Amino acid sequence: MPIIKELPASQRPREKLWTEGKEALSNTELLALLIGSGTQGKSAIALAMELLAIAKEGIGFFLDASPEELMHVPGIGIAKAAQIIAGAELGKRMAAERKTCGDKISSPEDVAGIFMEDLRRLKQEHCEVLLLNLRGHVIGREIISIGSLSGSVLEARDVLRPAIRRGAASVVLVHNHPSGNPEPSMADIETTKRIMEASKVLDICVTDHLIIGDGEFVSMKRRKLL
Repeated sequence: MPIIKELPASQRPREKLWTEGKEALSNTELLALLIGSGTQGKSAIALAMELLAIAKEGIGFFLDASPEELMHVPGIGIAKAAQIIAGAELGKRMAAERKTCGDKISSPEDVAGIFMEDLRRLKQEHCEVLLLNLRGHVIGREIISIGSLSGSVLEARDVLRPAIRRGAASVVLVHNHPSGNPEPSMADIETTKRIMEASKVLDICVTDHLIIGDGEFVSMKRRKLL
């Protein structure tokens, strides 16, 4: 397998991306771009082919692969493994956001339907924000923080920054409880009230805060906790 710089320019993944567009690249070529560079005697294309050979279920393998699994391929060290996993996770998040953009949010059930399967079995607390326009349609979702088993600190500025950047009229806070029990704690209630007060200054409405458990959820608005 020749190294990439020995290939004709039209066959090099980076040049092909520029001249023909991303859709023209094969899975091997896209993965080679994530890998970035080869190793002694082995091109990024060759490394990509070896990685795809261990992905028996297809490219979806990379969504759940651990660094150790990728590093079984000689030439894939911790840095290249991290690049691949980060690329796969970014693609996953973009796909999730695109899937929900434009949806009309009319009830807590609508919000829970977006987040339940993503959050219900996570072992760490994930705090996310759903961004809505004036008509209540989804314009995006963003992860605000990822905590430990004992929880995550949610700051008003972290919640409001993406809302300001993307011109959201209102937001819904969402986080999971790794215990599976969605009952809000006093800290959940106090944090939400603090964020709501901060949001008034910026004319951004915090419409609800959903806590996701294992197959069930609590809407703090419906519980009249806001």
